[in-house]
Amino acid sequence: MAPPTYSSLFDPECIRRYDKAGPRYTSYPTAPLFHEEFGEADYRTWAGRGNEGRPLRPLSLYFHLPFCATVCFYCACNKVVTRDRSRAARYLERLTREIELQGGLFDRGRTVDQLAWGGGTPTFLDHDQIRALMAATRRHFSLRNDDLGEYSVEVDPREASAETIAVLREVGFNRLSIGVQDFDPEVQRAVNRIQSEARTLEVMEAARRTGFHSINVDLIYGLPFQNVERFARTLEKVIAAGPERLSVFNYAHLPERFKPQRRIRAEDLPPPAEKLAILGYTIERLTGAGYVYIGMDHFARPDDELALAQREGTLYRNFQGYSTHADCDLVGLGVTAIGKVGESYSQNVRELPSYYERLDAGRLPVFRGYELDADDRLRRDVIMGLACNLGVAFPPIEKRYGIVFTDYFRRELSELAAMAADGLVEIGGREIRVAPPGRLLVRNLCMVFDRYLREQRAAPARAYSRVI
Repeated sequence: MAPPTYSSLFDPECIRRYDKAGPRYTSYPTAPLFHEEFGEADYRTWAGRGNEGRPLRPLSLYFHLPFCATVCFYCACNKVVTRDRSRAARYLERLTREIELQGGLFDRGRTVDQLAWGGGTPTFLDHDQIRALMAATRRHFSLRNDDLGEYSVEVDPREASAETIAVLREVGFNRLSIGVQDFDPEVQRAVNRIQSEARTLEVMEAARRTGFHSINVDLIYGLPFQNVERFARTLEKVIAAGPERLSVFNYAHLPERFKPQRRIRAEDLPPPAEKLAILGYTIERLTGAGYVYIGMDHFARPDDELALAQREGTLYRNFQGYSTHADCDLVGLGVTAIGKVGESYSQNVRELPSYYERLDAGRLPVFRGYELDADDRLRRDVIMGLACNLGVAFPPIEKRYGIVFTDYFRRELSELAAMAADGLVEIGGREIRVAPPGRLLVRNLCMVFDRYLREQRAAPARAYSRVI
């Protein structure tokens, strides 16, 4: 079947009506529901339970490396901006302690099928530190040696040479995610990220030469001075470079929450109509170039694992975005890292002093989390089905949870009827299917099934970005 076209996906008036703030559903329940009654002891209990079943569930490891040499004004990540490289050594000392503590909780028969370094800027580390961190991980976890795992690293081309790329491949990484955002010089100056096209392409070429399996490129729309014509030039250069995946994020201007964004003048941002036009053009151009629109802000080549998983109905979302490893327990390591172990979520402390203090005392730095009840698990399956695989069949859900779908979700199905009238979703034949225009607004569809938003127990709307 041919991919949906720009005109079938994009109704500006419909988008304006549904463009409100809401969660991105990298988890359900979402992080604002995490609480401090859940602590280290609860986390250890859930980790132990995962060692009891057979077959053992594989693991996914996420490492948060928070340091950046410069600040990008648009950034909303947890980061430490510094040019003092010695701070990385102090952090890695504690991170290695956490690796040892965490590794002791999991059966060594649980292979690490997925691993990711994010930040911050992981390539803030020097080559010896990169090697040492991966060596410590291998000592305490069962990393794969067959290059079949999905081991990915975020790279800032300004902080990576061809030699850096070779070192990353040497230690086991096989996927690269490169931050670009926009190649336009005026846009780059406005957000304090000066990064040449040539340097970016050099890093991509180095990744190809050294045998990386896949490259993802991050772009952002809605930044200062952007318009369709300018963003189109960046898009053409990226398409020509041929990454397997693209992430095209919506810039959410929340200066009251993120101090660096106060350096961005609101009057320099594209007006809503122009921002919408940039998104529309991007979808049209990328799908025309052969990429599959996975949903939300992700695009992938038809033969990429994300596209294949979506076609097979096995795509998943976690705190790094879309994933093909729904069967893994996710272990978060490093300051502010979030994990999912069994039917629980957990998060490490957010500040370096607290992180160091807990590890120096021989304690895991978990400070809050959440245990899912039966209703949470049911709603998570429905929300993930909509967000990832663009649909939910009723019979498997009914069998798994012992419910009658139309009775349990009578109120939600009534709300979806209005969205069906707008062409966003199709309900019938004992299933819900996301229609092509609904791919843009799938967060809205998910919000219908979010009990905590309905009960206003989650964070207020201002805590979330807008859908478009």
